[in-house]
Amino acid sequence: MKVFITGSTGWVGSAVVQELVKAGHQVLGLVRSGEQAAALAATGAQAVPGSLDDLALLAQTATRSDAVIHTAFNHDFSKFAENAEQDRRAIRALAAGLAGTPGRRLIVTSGTALVSPGTVATEAMEQGDLSHPRRSESEAQAAQALGLRVSAVRLAPTVHGAGDHGFVPALIDLARRTGVSAYVGDGSNRWSAVHRMDAARLYRLVLESAEPRFAWHGVAEEGIRFRDIAEVIGKRLNLPVAPRGADHFGWFARFAGGDFPASNAITRDALQWTPASPSLLDDLDSTAYFPD
Repeated sequence: MKVFITGSTGWVGSAVVQELVKAGHQVLGLVRSGEQAAALAATGAQAVPGSLDDLALLAQTATRSDAVIHTAFNHDFSKFAENAEQDRRAIRALAAGLAGTPGRRLIVTSGTALVSPGTVATEAMEQGDLSHPRRSESEAQAAQALGLRVSAVRLAPTVHGAGDHGFVPALIDLARRTGVSAYVGDGSNRWSAVHRMDAARLYRLVLESAEPRFAWHGVAEEGIRFRDIAEVIGKRLNLPVAPRGADHFGWFARFAGGDFPASNAITRDALQWTPASPSLLDDLDSTAYFPD
């Protein structure tokens, strides 16, 4: 298939590009710079210069593609509502470009943390945290009226691996700056997790599957206690591990204290997806996060 990928040089998207090229798909990747274009070309994919704000370009590129995988999202939390609106507009443009040929695929990215905080989220549940401004799933579902085959890959709160620049590195940096590896309350709140390469393989399986299901869970581990994460960080940095109030975590407080377990049972069984990469705690307790 000819597949257009947004976020093609990002943390998740770049792994998806590698997975699809290896499987023989023709990949077009949205890039914002010449440096990114060169990096993408080195993988065997074709660069499409532009950004998520280039709505006409998104639609035109989708028109000449068999499928779109949308992994791009600006995670600047200081303007999250604005970024969520950018995401919504981009999905609408991509869907419009795919429309006209029934059965084309649109795969968007969402998160398990948005489904049902405090309970084990499943693929059968709809997004329940409507206080959150991100509406990737609802915008994608609206595109089903255009005759598209639409899916959402819901990623775990942490997609880990060497080179990670997400939540776990933020925790490590906070521990270094404050001298304590902290958790909220008794630290029993849970995070689901998935390795970057396992997530990439899942996107490919969703792309190639004839299953009509909308939601798929990029989750390898259902729920890891936040305190266990803090203890590994404390061990590696030789720092005390202790509870702290939410204010200790600043902008990160909602995630540090959040309980976001999620199941992968439907995804695993329907797609024969078996995560095979290291677990979060094993990955964290290694040179992937703490180079020698």
